[in-house]
Amino acid sequence: MVDGVVKPAGERSGASGSGGRRGRASTSQFGALGLNLADPRVEASVLGLLDTVEVELRASVSSADPFVTEAARHLVEAGGKRFRPLLVALGAQFGDPTGAQVVPAAVVMELTHLATLYHDDVMDEAAVRRGAPSANSRWTNSVAILVGDYLFARAADIAADLGPEAVRLQARTFARLVHGQIAETVGPRADDDPVAHYLHVIAEKTGSLIATSARFGGMFGGAAPEHVEALAGYGETIGVAFQLSDDLLDIASESVQSGKTPGTDLREGVPTLPVLYAREADDSDASSVRLREILATGPLTDDALHAEALGLLRESPALKRARETVRSYAEEARAQLAPLPPGPSRSALESLCDYIADRTS
Repeated sequence: MVDGVVKPAGERSGASGSGGRRGRASTSQFGALGLNLADPRVEASVLGLLDTVEVELRASVSSADPFVTEAARHLVEAGGKRFRPLLVALGAQFGDPTGAQVVPAAVVMELTHLATLYHDDVMDEAAVRRGAPSANSRWTNSVAILVGDYLFARAADIAADLGPEAVRLQARTFARLVHGQIAETVGPRADDDPVAHYLHVIAEKTGSLIATSARFGGMFGGAAPEHVEALAGYGETIGVAFQLSDDLLDIASESVQSGKTPGTDLREGVPTLPVLYAREADDSDASSVRLREILATGPLTDDALHAEALGLLRESPALKRARETVRSYAEEARAQLAPLPPGPSRSALESLCDYIADRTS
């Protein structure tokens, strides 16, 4: 999933509890997303909203049980990009970003996202999340699952204060997240196209929550209905594009630009888009044939085979095709912004399209 825009929580402050001194978001922190907030008023509005969201996030996961509070704040304190609250904040710019329900809407989205991370780490048997020990490795799988459930419950409780439509949208988004996770776990059926199945999983697991985040921003900022729909369509498509670009960075990056060691998905046997394209290709040149042979063996735990496959993928037509797919999603997202009024807020959303189109070139 697309993950992690604000400083780690240890450098920021929230309500009571760990977190230390009060910090503020800054424009330099948007560099990781390629976001261009050129207008000072929009910049101040977005940054102010994100600061308030950070405070409310910590308050929202507090419990009468100190252990539950500690475990629930574990990933909040680890920081992250806060991409979903950012989309709420940007969507609200097309109405009134000072509306009383904008911040709670952003908190609902981030809590829902954080809950999925607790569950994902159990399913993936992950040891680390955002540079810190995962909840399941620090405590147990059972605790991580239950804390994820608690965060979903807190999100639903806050959504109830936003009205029935917010509850309905949050529930439907949650259902899509679960459907996507089930589809990923079960894998493509015999008559499914593996690429289409993979894109469907990403739309359900990643695109759905980002779409609802952008929708919530427009809704609770009081934007016009046609603008709310445009924001939701943009959110889903940009979410898929971001996840796909991360797939490419896992192959193409020589650094830890993607947030993990290059080739991690390849080593673990995760069939990302470049791998799927390579598997289905019918190129007869020696490199393509050899790449298909290696990929057919499954997870590449052997260092020599892993290095060979990574090198072949980086030079393969499959990677070029995957780049073109990412660019097509970024351009589709840009086209979905057409109903929105031109101005600095729309330009900021367009800058994300530019960044995603260019980050894996």
